[in-house]
Amino acid sequence: MTEASTRPADDWWRSAVVYQVYPRSFADADGDGTGDVNGIRARLPYLAQLGIDAIWISPWYPSPLLDGGYDVSDYRDINPEFGTLADADALIAEAHALGIRILIDLVPNHCSWDHPWFKAALAAGKGSPERDLFWFRDGVDGQPPTNWPAAFGGGAWQQIEDGQWYLHMFDISQPDWNWDHPTVIEEFDAILRFWFDRGIDGFRIDVADSMAKDATLPDVPLKDGQPTREKYVGNPFYDQPGVHTIHQRWRAIADEYADTPQGPRVFVAEAWLSPAERLAQYVRSNELHSAFNFDVLRCAWDAKELRQVIDYTTESLWAVGAPATWVLSNHDTIRHRTRYGRALQDALAGAGEVPTDLALGLRRARAAALLELALPGGAYIYQGDELGLPEVEDLPEETLDDPTWERSGHTVRGRDGCRVPIPWSGSEPPYGFSDGTSQPWLPQPADWAPLTAAAQESDPDSHLNLYRAALKIRRTEEALGEGRLTWDDDAPAGVLSFTRDPGFRCVVNLGSAPIDLPAGELLLASEPLLDGELPVDATVWLKV
Repeated sequence: MTEASTRPADDWWRSAVVYQVYPRSFADADGDGTGDVNGIRARLPYLAQLGIDAIWISPWYPSPLLDGGYDVSDYRDINPEFGTLADADALIAEAHALGIRILIDLVPNHCSWDHPWFKAALAAGKGSPERDLFWFRDGVDGQPPTNWPAAFGGGAWQQIEDGQWYLHMFDISQPDWNWDHPTVIEEFDAILRFWFDRGIDGFRIDVADSMAKDATLPDVPLKDGQPTREKYVGNPFYDQPGVHTIHQRWRAIADEYADTPQGPRVFVAEAWLSPAERLAQYVRSNELHSAFNFDVLRCAWDAKELRQVIDYTTESLWAVGAPATWVLSNHDTIRHRTRYGRALQDALAGAGEVPTDLALGLRRARAAALLELALPGGAYIYQGDELGLPEVEDLPEETLDDPTWERSGHTVRGRDGCRVPIPWSGSEPPYGFSDGTSQPWLPQPADWAPLTAAAQESDPDSHLNLYRAALKIRRTEEALGEGRLTWDDDAPAGVLSFTRDPGFRCVVNLGSAPIDLPAGELLLASEPLLDGELPVDATVWLKV
């Protein structure tokens, strides 16, 4: 038997395929143009048919939505635009009845400036206990306390009327919590238990490497004359040692639920850290359960580079007993169909004019999906990736909602292009996303009719049906999920080929010409074979 097959069922997260729902853009049940909880409920049968193990829901809390919900004003409720706590309870119960687990976002680094505690801090004045819950500091000669940059552009400190400054590592509307304060620590303990007790299966932790800060507030080095945004070792606001104490405390809380009928609760870290040894520190046995691996998302469509990333990731995580996870896209990145169709593979930020071949991108996206789902560990699918959606790069400027657009002085368009509401059916917008009485909160392209779930349903070769077939095989093949892989070192140049026990081989042709296939029974191919050969930019699964 494989290592994966001997693990207890409670370790489901070690090999889970998790589907990310960005609630504003998934499905709109009440026709107001914004996705909602009941929209997710209505589409649960679709997700069950897709074959996923869990849903990760991006923030659904009350929020002014100045950063897509990552500016939380109340951690114990549902945004009224999305529904109610009763709707959330019903979603959790209905998903569980279908065998689907629910993960939700936790945003612990910062809250919204609409949060009652931050409003109280502004009103209380200098030196108040209320301000101690955040990072309020005096400036230096009229300047901010440090030169720290904000992730969305500009500086990380905002001055208020009484002259003090507050820290916001992201947008001005997102003041950072002071995690050196016991009240903040205890508040998040209670938030975890509130949602665990409602039945969620775990949390995805937003910027899990950012809560702890160096209280001496040193400046960061300059790069090209500007404060660096790099997460270098020793950075005063990223990957500080104190963050691990927080995670160990949370792990102990999650473990309190291990003996419940539902089983243990789990955590997934979002930490954009390289090399992989730094990320591995977050998933040691007494910390978080798993972490997104973004190195493969950043990697070029190149056999040598992909193999290096896969090897380095798996070995670093296996060394601490953790599974790898694989991610191709999410709500913060350019959709991988578009990324793989670009001449410049490093165009993640979307800067400049980069030619895009969407047909090539779709072909590579199909091949990448089979590679991702064949690798050891877990995998994440961002909503719409199973439909082959491209990035929407021509959104009118007046519709752009991402704070990066404003903070950059209208020079960086931000992440809205991957957040456009997904198409379900019909020949024109809103493509079944809502009942059409209100326009979607972001406009959908006029040429998406062939990409709807309904249009792809009856086409056996569609992108959607490729995902369905792959996930069905992943559930039935003992070799897939957690475990190990063995590279076929005699594979041709530009080809990734590996086996997994028992009896499975994955071959990815990233070379310049079709290749002969090794012996084996064909399970699935991302493209039709050519006279028995695997074409370029294609992946095949074989039973061997």
